Amino acid sequence: MHQRTTPPTDSTPTTGRRRMARKALLAASALGVVTALMAPVRAGAAPAPASPTAATPLAANGQLSVCGRQLCNDSGQAVALNGMSTHGTQWYAQCVTDGSLDALAQDWRADVLRVSTYVQEGGYETDPAGFTARAQKFVDAAHARGMYAVIDWHMLSPGDPNANLSRAKTFFTAMAKKYKNHPGVLYEIANEPSGVSWSGIKSYAEQIIPVIRAQDPDAVVLVGTRAWSSFGVSEGSDEKEVVNNPVRASNIMYTFHFYAASHREEYLNALDRASDKLPVFVTEFGTQNYAGEGANDFTMSQRYLDLMKRKKISWTNWNYSDDHRSGAVFKTGTCDGSNWTGTGVLKEAGVWIRERIRQ
Repeated sequence: MHQRTTPPTDSTPTTGRRRMARKALLAASALGVVTALMAPVRAGAAPAPASPTAATPLAANGQLSVCGRQLCNDSGQAVALNGMSTHGTQWYAQCVTDGSLDALAQDWRADVLRVSTYVQEGGYETDPAGFTARAQKFVDAAHARGMYAVIDWHMLSPGDPNANLSRAKTFFTAMAKKYKNHPGVLYEIANEPSGVSWSGIKSYAEQIIPVIRAQDPDAVVLVGTRAWSSFGVSEGSDEKEVVNNPVRASNIMYTFHFYAASHREEYLNALDRASDKLPVFVTEFGTQNYAGEGANDFTMSQRYLDLMKRKKISWTNWNYSDDHRSGAVFKTGTCDGSNWTGTGVLKEAGVWIRERIRQ
């Protein structure tokens, strides 16, 4: 087996230092002083936000792990994270600012930010060092506000993650090395595999997970599933291919994506069945069609959310930008301004999803 099967004991020096470092970071987060620790205050800069009146999601839950089919906090209690995904950071970095993330953490009350680093389409492959630094900047900003961060390797086309295996190893080595002492990260290693067999995806996962574990043995890893992370449904299969041939690694979850106006009963039922047997994290969904466009189907979306709430399935919604599509939560042009709070800056889908996160 590729993964480390026996975790180090508390007496292991390296593990002891790692846990002490993580506790120190959590203590800072609980006091609302992480931002102040990360950078000096510039002359004339706005004052730091006031300390939160309650523990942040990160401070309250600490290091996450997979226990059975659930995502659990450091006390072993099942938790469900709710939050948003960025759009591609090569296009919409201007939507991920101090102001927008303050709004997400404090006004929306989100638990998690998914930081989406596209591999192609003008993304990581054009400037590996630059996009790694950009992802780290946004992860740090989420942590500074007490949110978890999903580090999303947003491979899309080509759909076979093995096509970017070498790049993925380089990226995740850098990310895991930086965050090995931080409890606030989850690693999503393949966004939406397509046109590739489950065995091919599994092989990729079993090569990337040890790369992460070599640096960060404790963090949860999220594994994309076949056919655009639909458990194979969009290519005529179902979750049984994963159930019968799971990835050989511990502390992992499998991802599922849906767009409610396109993905109806067959997809909802697959999510229900899969989550009875596997740990599942819905790292992307929308209330529109599969392109994030068109009319919102809030009725079908609510059925998915009700299922996920009942089964404590974590989710992040696509997407936290002002893209022209109906799936972007902000009205076009919002990211050029400085007002992020309330519902006046939001499209219909943004108003709806903000309310669900706040609940």
